[in-house]
Amino acid sequence: MRFLRVLLLFLVSVFITSLVMGQTTPAPDPPSATDQGATRDLKAIQQKGAQAAVTIPRSYAVVIGIATYKNLPASAQLEFPNRDAEDIYAALISPEGGQFPAENVHKLINDRATVANIRHEIEEWLPSVTKENDRVLIYFAGHGFVSSGKGYLAPYDVDIHNVANSAYPMDSLGAVIGGKIKGKWKVLITDACHSGAITPEADRKQVNQTLLDVQKSLFSLTASRDREQSFESEKWGGGHGIFTYYVVKGLEGEADTNGDGVVDADELGEYVHTNVRLATDARQNPTSERGSFDPNMVLAYNATRVKANLPPPQYGNLIVEANMDNTEVWIDGRSAGIVNKDKPLRLPGITPGAHTIKGIHLGYEPDGPREEQVYPGQDTTVTIRMLIARRASRAAVDEFDKGIEFYNKGFEENYKKAADHFERAIQIDPKYSQAYLYLGRVENALFEDQKALTALKKAIEIDPDYMEARSGYAAALLDAGDLDESIRQLNVVTRREPDRGTAWYLLSQAYARKGDFPDGKTSALTAIKLTPKNAEAHFWLAECLRQLKEPTEAMQEYNSYLLLSNFDTGKAGQLNYYVAGYLLGMGRKKRAAQTDIWKELRGQANLGLCDSEYMEKQLDPAIRDCNVALTYLPNDLFTNYRLGVLYSEKFNQQQSLGLLAAAKTHFDAAIAANPDANEADRARKYVKNIDGVLAQVK
Repeated sequence: MRFLRVLLLFLVSVFITSLVMGQTTPAPDPPSATDQGATRDLKAIQQKGAQAAVTIPRSYAVVIGIATYKNLPASAQLEFPNRDAEDIYAALISPEGGQFPAENVHKLINDRATVANIRHEIEEWLPSVTKENDRVLIYFAGHGFVSSGKGYLAPYDVDIHNVANSAYPMDSLGAVIGGKIKGKWKVLITDACHSGAITPEADRKQVNQTLLDVQKSLFSLTASRDREQSFESEKWGGGHGIFTYYVVKGLEGEADTNGDGVVDADELGEYVHTNVRLATDARQNPTSERGSFDPNMVLAYNATRVKANLPPPQYGNLIVEANMDNTEVWIDGRSAGIVNKDKPLRLPGITPGAHTIKGIHLGYEPDGPREEQVYPGQDTTVTIRMLIARRASRAAVDEFDKGIEFYNKGFEENYKKAADHFERAIQIDPKYSQAYLYLGRVENALFEDQKALTALKKAIEIDPDYMEARSGYAAALLDAGDLDESIRQLNVVTRREPDRGTAWYLLSQAYARKGDFPDGKTSALTAIKLTPKNAEAHFWLAECLRQLKEPTEAMQEYNSYLLLSNFDTGKAGQLNYYVAGYLLGMGRKKRAAQTDIWKELRGQANLGLCDSEYMEKQLDPAIRDCNVALTYLPNDLFTNYRLGVLYSEKFNQQQSLGLLAAAKTHFDAAIAANPDANEADRARKYVKNIDGVLAQVK
């Protein structure tokens, strides 16, 4: 009886501890101070030659773009809202644009933009994270329409026969922005009513006016007014809604009419309205509510554009031609799009004056940079000619090939020899971008992080459209902990080459490590669709699913990873699994060799299985898989802590003191692994309870 009474006390204390402390699951890679980024807090930026500083508040955004609709006929589908949303996203996270932290910008593109997901992001996520001094932006591109006198935004799964339950009401949007979402600067940008396929001509006035009236305390910018239609076409930047094209150009700095580096709400509204009206012969007139928002609202900031005050410009247009398909156009150091030889790239809304133009194509010497004058109200045609093929000298190629031979053998000694050959190739031919790429890879394998970043960045400087090198640079940034810049680089790659599976896998890892598990899940699913045998894509999908509380699906993906990576990485193993570019972005600072990376990931996968099984209350399989994880990671804090909890719960079921002793062993190991961790603090409480039980039994 005494034993049962002591046991009951232990059970109650464990239950209370669980309620108070919670049973948190370990995140894939907890964000460090570097991961967080300075833009999480208020950031003051001193303008050049100015007295006042520009303050960028903590910022959050939801970006929605729907081109294809699940339940609408082919005639009602759109072309470019998904591209519009991707470009808005890129402009917001750019350090020369909106300066939003990437993990604070949630995207809902096409089939992710269901009414349930839109409600979750706007009505739950934004109210849960925003504070009074924040900047908040919501962007929507897609259909908008009216039903029974009410305005709605059309989600991916809209049913026009049941609008009230399948679309998102604009009055709900207004109530949430005005009441639940906090922030001193609130922005609503809507590019709705792309076509008349859904919205009757008589209803457009109500749609657009509803968007403007949504909440008077914010800056709202809508694509058109009254009964107007919002247009989309390939004529604007290769394919965009005309309204969003100018919103993006404005955020990139073209709307900065006074030259202070800041794009404020008034400037963006005026820039977009003026250019859209001119481009459509006044058939489309964007409208903004400009009466009550803070005139100091900063939508974007680029210090490099700070200049002396100039009179407001009349904008000009660039028409770019090329002699080769897939030529990338750069204007003033920024990529402006892709031009093909039979389809000129039209870039309206360019500030008059001198601009540097450069055309690049992988394997060719660039055309430019050269200066071209843009004149107000006129078209300026620029022809890019890619003529000189870049070929490395025979001697440089020979050195490169020798380096590849050693690189493919793996291991530290061979990597050092490979690096020597790659460096000789670069000495012979300083523009040998491929040699810089592989030098960066071996430096990363040798844990020379800064050297790796320098080499990979140089490869991109030589060939800016070398997407393999850009992916490698992003992967090295992952290893260095610069997740924001990694996401920006990978965003360029996936938009330019959407079929590059490795880039999507790396993007899934970056999002997961930032804690943006929905975007991590989407990126991992895309990677698996493109490269089903990419084991790490399955691993990061599993990590995201686990954090999203989808344990059954997570277990399937962990098992897929373990099956695909089930080999020995010793000398008889499949070393090419790593050397084919997977080494970059794979490990953390503590890794010491390929074998260690393999062990770490397999340990994490077994821990993920264990934790997912714990969520499903499958205690025996969870204990088994956590013990397997310890064979790879014997001193891992999370694994030992989870095993301690599991053995405690098994004790609760079976009342075996041996289970209690095992629980204490693992809690002690968790404390020893990191005494300052939250799990260690919880483990101490468990150990105290266990010691009390064991003392009473004795």
